[in-house]
Amino acid sequence: MTRAGGKVVRRARAIVAAGVVLGLAGCAGGSGSGDPGAKPLPVGETCQSLRGQLDRLLARGVQPKVEALSAGRKLSPKDKADAEAYNRILNQYLGARCHVA
Repeated sequence: MTRAGGKVVRRARAIVAAGVVLGLAGCAGGSGSGDPGAKPLPVGETCQSLRGQLDRLLARGVQPKVEALSAGRKLSPKDKADAEAYNRILNQYLGARCHVA
């Protein structure tokens, strides 16, 4: 390889390495990461009330229904409603970052 060709390759490698480092830095978080932060809870709800609703649904055996819904299997209208309710409440709970201490 010529001397000029070697410089081009080294320069290209340096640019790629810099891009990788910058990309990883963006994934690490920070104020510029695009993270919108916690979402507000629905009016009248608290993290504890959402957790209670999730616990009640789990006690009624909703977990296999949620898995079946995720797998695309057919469910009765009642089972589908339970699984969708669980997913909706879980999304609210996680979106509000109730699971973060």
